[in-house]
Amino acid sequence: MYHFKIIFFCLILIANYGYSQSVSENTLHSYWPKVNPKSVGVNPSVIDSIHHDIQNGKYGLINEFVMVKNGKLIADYNYNNDYQTISEKYDTINHQYNYDHPKWYPYYKNTNLHTLQSVTKSITSALIGIAIDEKLISGTDLKIMRYLSTYEIERKDSRREAITLKDLLTMRSGIEWDENNYDDAHNSCVLLEAADKWIQFILEQPMDASPGTIFEYNSGASVLLGKILRECTGKRIDKYAEEKLFKPLGITNYYWKITPDGEIDTEGGLYLSTQDLAKIGYLFLQKGKWEGKQVISESWVKESTSPIIENINPKNKRKMGYGYQWWIPKHANNTTEIFNGNGYGGQYIMVDLKYDIILVINSWNIHGRPEKSAWKILQERVLPNTKL
Repeated sequence: MYHFKIIFFCLILIANYGYSQSVSENTLHSYWPKVNPKSVGVNPSVIDSIHHDIQNGKYGLINEFVMVKNGKLIADYNYNNDYQTISEKYDTINHQYNYDHPKWYPYYKNTNLHTLQSVTKSITSALIGIAIDEKLISGTDLKIMRYLSTYEIERKDSRREAITLKDLLTMRSGIEWDENNYDDAHNSCVLLEAADKWIQFILEQPMDASPGTIFEYNSGASVLLGKILRECTGKRIDKYAEEKLFKPLGITNYYWKITPDGEIDTEGGLYLSTQDLAKIGYLFLQKGKWEGKQVISESWVKESTSPIIENINPKNKRKMGYGYQWWIPKHANNTTEIFNGNGYGGQYIMVDLKYDIILVINSWNIHGRPEKSAWKILQERVLPNTKL
């Protein structure tokens, strides 16, 4: 069964709450100089039109909209939504996995750190790549169970022993998993987030396919990636990220949720500012290089954002591809044109290689469906109004 987030990403089931938003230009220092969109080939009216539609609630609860083209900032807006008031009609129990609590969502404790949800997976993939570059992980063909031997598993299955790092990265672990509906108490990810021992919970799930054969979106697989990185590097992934990824990019503020068993939540627990998330996209656009330093190898950037799976659902003519925890919405002849990190509630980092564009949307649409889909902004609104 295909994960609800896949439906969410492809159909964009996000909400229109029908009230006005206050808006301001971001006052935080930007890494990129801000210019008129026309100077880099983008029709300014399309930026104004998108901004106007966001203000009028046509995209639901959009919090921030940032766009960089040719290394120049052409859109940088912050929309001030009153989540304290919005949350009052929902369950407000103070818990880090209560997605309606304003202390945790969408911003972390009234800071500018925005939940990334499953965009966390894409950043976890980048860190796996760095560890492979450093030869701390042997490669994507690594058999993962050798690093998880301390866990007792009642359901013995030889297929589990065959799972590789690549199988986890491409969501083809073979582990039985159903994230089809988040309103279902039996949803696998809901059960995971309620568990005390996350790794044990994941490993206790039965196998339902041979690894490497069937795409099945599985947040548990992404959690295992974080655990494998810790075992191979000797560092928890948040500390490894600080040293190897965040520091080189000048990212000094972040929050990363810790699970009850002391592991880092690598399926959806990272919070970054929108500007810093854009830096991650820009790093990938620059083939892993930042200010002259190769932070991630060019080979990993290319491989991880390639359509390793050309179409996650062969019945769908749309051909949504998938790489190593990255979505590939536009590709041809095994060549990627656009790749995305997508998060539940509407976090998007979109990278267009042909047009040299980074587009970041941070929103929090978890109840209902809006008039327009933020996921379509790049391909349906920006690109038709952009010159190479």
